[in-house]
Amino acid sequence: MTGLRVLAVDDELPALEDLAYLLRDDPRIGEVAQARDGAAALRVLDRAIADGRPIDAVFLDIRMRGLDGVVLGRLLSQFANPPRVVFVTAYEEHAVDAFEIKAEDYLLKPVRPERLAEAVRRVCVSAELPDGDGASRAGPGTIPVELGGVTRFVASTEVRYVEAQGDYARLHTAGGSHLVRISLATLEERWSSAGFVRVHRSHLVAVKHIDELHIDSGRCVVRVCGTEIPVSRRHTRELRDLLVRRARKGRPE
Repeated sequence: MTGLRVLAVDDELPALEDLAYLLRDDPRIGEVAQARDGAAALRVLDRAIADGRPIDAVFLDIRMRGLDGVVLGRLLSQFANPPRVVFVTAYEEHAVDAFEIKAEDYLLKPVRPERLAEAVRRVCVSAELPDGDGASRAGPGTIPVELGGVTRFVASTEVRYVEAQGDYARLHTAGGSHLVRISLATLEERWSSAGFVRVHRSHLVAVKHIDELHIDSGRCVVRVCGTEIPVSRRHTRELRDLLVRRARKGRPE
């Protein structure tokens, strides 16, 4: 591995130089380009593609003169092979935009080296490159959650099941639960390829975390990491067939 090729974008020169310095200090990064605004960033990206050395990730400020970071992030998502995007901003309120753009991470200024290192790790995992701990990409989605005023991205692979709570969804992980403003239907659509299935109007579960399924007096329940979750009648047969197929697929010859 020659290292990630990244682009740092910020219209404030001191902030840009500090970010570039921290990025260069990470051994997983090979090249760091810089741009002072969105238009300059697009020129750097176009030139890198023309040279056959595309940028792997863009570390992007949001509030900039001219083309702001959210608009630029949406433009980048339309590329045939889009670079990974990490937002670096002083403002918390754009986390939902970041989720919609499928950003890898969302860092708040002033950037702490350990948080930047975690963002680089996420980029490496997403790009299926060595990240220092042998990880590889395990799922196609992350979602921003607020923890004590800090925005953290929770990967779909960390979630065991999701519970609908009005206009919100509660993500249950090994470390606790997180309430996020997103509908269960939206998560079902986005995370179906990551192995999540709808078992009830109020529940979405990760199939790999299902320990057992049992039916008692016509009532179907699945156990997910020790928690019993009801399965509606309309989903019972579909879920049972899915689990049987998975069991047969994993059976040794």
